[in-house]
This record gives sequence, structure tokens and C-alpha cells, in this order.
Amino acid sequence: MKTKTILLALSLSFFLPAMAIYAQKADFSGEWKLDKGKTVLADNNLFLSGITLRLKSDSLLTTRVYENGNGEQYPFDEPLSLDGKECKIFIYDMPRTTKVSRPDGDKSLMFESSTIFQGNNGADTLSAKETFSLDNEGKVLTMNFTNKSSAGEVVGTNYYNKEK
Repeated sequence: MKTKTILLALSLSFFLPAMAIYAQKADFSGEWKLDKGKTVLADNNLFLSGITLRLKSDSLLTTRVYENGNGEQYPFDEPLSLDGKECKIFIYDMPRTTKVSRPDGDKSLMFESSTIFQGNNGADTLSAKETFSLDNEGKVLTMNFTNKSSAGEVVGTNYYNKEK
């Protein structure tokens, strides 16, 4: 009987902490910088070089920094709702509508956005879908994305390291 009690206590001491770690919510909050060594960048396209996420229970504030091939950066803040509502802002005179969801609970964030911009042939719309997920240690943010416009479709994966 004593042996069973000891074995039960030992097994609980191993499994309970593991279950607590597994049950924790992913902490997306922080400052994330693009890992250019792991990420394949498309030529002559703007890319998301960094993002700061401030996640609360019902809202998300992002500060996105896009960069071009010359190193010029274009930052903007985007306050978002986590209740499925579309949020509208203007980025450098371009209207942008974004909706955020959590398709699998707290393990990922999905962004769906459309931005109207002036292209070579007039007004065009960039439709983007981004899914953010974290590695087990919470130090690497992976962004799978699909961008569509009249110029075509770009699909890829970016990797970001947590700075703060």
C-alpha cells in the first residue's frame, strides 16, 4: 500500500506541472524582430520587419514596421478588437480594414485585412491573411501569410525572434 501511495505521489509530481505548462495561454505580447536568416524574402516587396503586440483579454494593439529593400521603414499602429469586429484605420492615406480571430483558442492569432492602395492602374486592394503562432518556449513567432492583389498571390512564412 505504501508503494502505491509513493508511486502515485511521484507520478502526480511529474504530470501536474506538465499539464499546467500545456494549459497556459500563448503569450504573444512583446516586441518581435524578423529573423532574416530563416525567412525567405520576395524581391522588391515590402516586408514586415518587426511587430510589437500588446494583447489584452478583449483587445490587441499592434505596431507594425514594414521595410523595403532600401531599408526604409514604414511603421503604423493598429488597435484591434478580439471580439470578431472589423477595425478600420488609415495608413498613409490608405484605408485598411482588419479582423482578428483565435481559430484554435489561445494558440494562434489570425489576421484578415484588406488595404486599398493606388497601383499603376488605379485603385487596387491588397487582401492579406496571416496566422501567428508561437514555438513551445514562446521565443519564436511564426507568421504564415497569403497576400492577394491584382498583381497575383504571394504565400510565405516569416519567423520573428522575441526582443522584449
